[in-house]
Amino acid sequence: MRRSDRLFDLIQILRDGKLHKARDLAERVEVSERTIWRDMATLKASGVPVEGERGVGYMITAPITLPPMNLTMGELEALHLAVAILGEATDPELSENAQSLAAKIDSVLPENTGPPAAGWGHAVHPFAFADARAGFRHMPLLRQAVRDRKVLRITYLSLTGESSTRLVRPLQLDYWGRVWTMSAWCEKRAGFRTFRVDRIETVIDTGAQFKDEPGKTLTEFIAYQKANKPFQ
Repeated sequence: MRRSDRLFDLIQILRDGKLHKARDLAERVEVSERTIWRDMATLKASGVPVEGERGVGYMITAPITLPPMNLTMGELEALHLAVAILGEATDPELSENAQSLAAKIDSVLPENTGPPAAGWGHAVHPFAFADARAGFRHMPLLRQAVRDRKVLRITYLSLTGESSTRLVRPLQLDYWGRVWTMSAWCEKRAGFRTFRVDRIETVIDTGAQFKDEPGKTLTEFIAYQKANKPFQ
């Protein structure tokens, strides 16, 4: 689990207003107590209202909410379009989370900013982006694999129509307006590859977890990407 994801999970646990011991938190997020101590210090330094200390426990003492915000019409339109696109998704979790996020943002917008963000998915149909829906079929498993650093076995249909089976280390997912892509280290090709998600026919979680190795990291992929075509 990435540290940012772990910090988010810790905030969600602490929001119940109860006192949580470091040992219990460590078990929940599968890290050491020492790591929890460092995470609590990080949250406090970031302004999260966490109170407590080692040997006693930790809790959040005030509600965490979005502050009032003013968005430009351009920013509202961007949010509008994003919610509309995700509303077309066949990934229920992603679609539901997008609507929930839009509703929360809408609740802190001034009244004169326009129509509620949560309703935008019904107001605008993203015809130009309809092809993106094909890429949502495997998204829950792909997103989880990127988070948990899981090796996947995929069957992929290339642009030339050739089907192949690959073992990949998924590094990141990107949206390009019409398609989603998965950037990964491909064991078969012994190199970085970018796969169009709508061309992935099957996905299997092998259960194996990968660790960063020289030449196979996301940072090195970004450097590689600058000199190569995005789709292969």
